[in-house]
Amino acid sequence: MSTTSRITATVVAAAVGISALAACGTPGGGSDAKTVTLVSHDSFQVSKSVLAAFEKESGYKVTMLKGGDAGKAVNQAVLTKGNPQGDVFFGIDNTLLSRGLDEGLFTPYRAKGLEKVPAALQLDKDEHRVTPLDYGDICVNYDRGYFDRHKIAPPKTFDDLIKPRYKGLLVTENSATSSPGLAFQLGTLAKYGEKGWQDYWKKLKANGVEVVDGWDQAYNDRFSGSAAGKAKGDKPLVVSYASSPPAEVLGKKPAPKEAPTGVATGTCFRQIEFGGLLKGAKNEKGGKALLDFLLSKEFQEDVPLKMFVNPARKDAKVPELFTKYGTTIDQPATLAPGTITKNREQWIKQWSSLVLK
Repeated sequence: MSTTSRITATVVAAAVGISALAACGTPGGGSDAKTVTLVSHDSFQVSKSVLAAFEKESGYKVTMLKGGDAGKAVNQAVLTKGNPQGDVFFGIDNTLLSRGLDEGLFTPYRAKGLEKVPAALQLDKDEHRVTPLDYGDICVNYDRGYFDRHKIAPPKTFDDLIKPRYKGLLVTENSATSSPGLAFQLGTLAKYGEKGWQDYWKKLKANGVEVVDGWDQAYNDRFSGSAAGKAKGDKPLVVSYASSPPAEVLGKKPAPKEAPTGVATGTCFRQIEFGGLLKGAKNEKGGKALLDFLLSKEFQEDVPLKMFVNPARKDAKVPELFTKYGTTIDQPATLAPGTITKNREQWIKQWSSLVLK
């Protein structure tokens, strides 16, 4: 839910490729029993004080390795399975989950506090190979200023996006390399079905949709409403998160009445993110402690304003800024995990052939 969304994360640190965020340890750094290594996508963030409290209490020093967008990070985890770069993986979501499970990336572990997570988020509740940690809704975001200046009503639905008035205005992420991009594609599948989604994308392509590799490029480089990108982009529509608007308000004084960006609520697909203990982890004990921390109330209450997604724990408090400026999606599009598992690779190939050529 990333970050699913993940604007502040990229303001703080946007990594390209695999990069170490902490000073201790080396790739795969679990060789030191005092060090535990978290592998994630670029958008993972945690408050220094929250992380420091865990390190003090547990005795472990946390090293973080970031591997691009979630799709790229999962691909890297598959390539290094059995000899993983770290001990815990954060950020595999329901659009990619079956691949990680089929590849045998994770060692089963029931994290402490799992009973506080709604059953609807526990997609591997029988084996506990992964732990649900957050969720969010992938939706088209719009730059209010652009539409106000041009006196055009912003789009609300998938159908709106193919109308001539929105020609050339939308940027989305590549389904093959980006989890938000794949979630957006799955949203169109949920909306138009197996028979209609490709025809929809033909129309979207004809209407000038731009495709980039990942969320950071789409939002911070191409989107005109991004504060992190200092509004240098020229696309007033972007595939991001329903919870992205609060990130555009964070730190602004005085606080505006509404966020400068809005959400097309009829374009949303529910995304659930998970963490898991990597099979072959060099510090399995530390990995289990780290997973417990990621599901702890302290970390879960830190999630909304660090990664701009919803905490998985139902007893975690969400800050007022998040609820005031974010958008609640009551009926996001969804697809059964089994349906995604069965068809994902074929759908991605069809999408790539249709849209990228």
